[in-house]
Amino acid sequence: MRRFVIGDIHGAGKALIQCLERSQFDFNKDQLIMLGDVCDGYPETNRSIEILLKIKNLIFLLGNHDWWALQWAKGHEPDAAWLQFGGLNTIKCYPHGMPSSHVALLENAPYYYEQDNKLFVHAGIDPNLKVEEQDKYTLIWDRHFIQEAIAQHIRDENISLTDYEEIFVGHTPSHRMGHFKPVKFCEVWMMDTGAGWGECLSMMDINTKEVYQSDRVETLYPPGSGR
Repeated sequence: MRRFVIGDIHGAGKALIQCLERSQFDFNKDQLIMLGDVCDGYPETNRSIEILLKIKNLIFLLGNHDWWALQWAKGHEPDAAWLQFGGLNTIKCYPHGMPSSHVALLENAPYYYEQDNKLFVHAGIDPNLKVEEQDKYTLIWDRHFIQEAIAQHIRDENISLTDYEEIFVGHTPSHRMGHFKPVKFCEVWMMDTGAGWGECLSMMDINTKEVYQSDRVETLYPPGSGR
């Protein structure tokens, strides 16, 4: 079984398909750890979730956009900020409401996942707390942790912030810092390479660190179809 991790998809189903095809991903044998935010942005949240549900060994973590979408799916009034940052496309792709299987994926998604002394989380952590003590808000919204990792890496690239061998996060797009592939600061890998903002979706083999990317997402959809 090969093990892969993928960053924020943000409704870009075509990009997800490209990553899976280019990695020759085996839906029955390989494992995919999705770091959250399958929802919002480009117009295929529904298609993206349908693809993920076909993966036998899927670990799907909750992202802040998934949390927003879940609140709407459960009947709550749409958050104004959510609508502004891609939620409207999620609503449009579910004209009859979100099906129960999609709701269940979001509702049952853990906030973090540990494997072989590696931590997978959508946004970040408080390095002074054990992972089971973390506030849920921190796990899906935090940006301070990756900012600290970047700052520490600049001072001394051999410093570690935690006892984990590696930590994989999404949420904070690396393309805004000029990195268009997953990049590592201290022990922290940034996996969000800006798919939700028109850049590429990235998927990494956890063991070999080989990266598989989609085309730039803005080339896969009509102009103006993003968030």
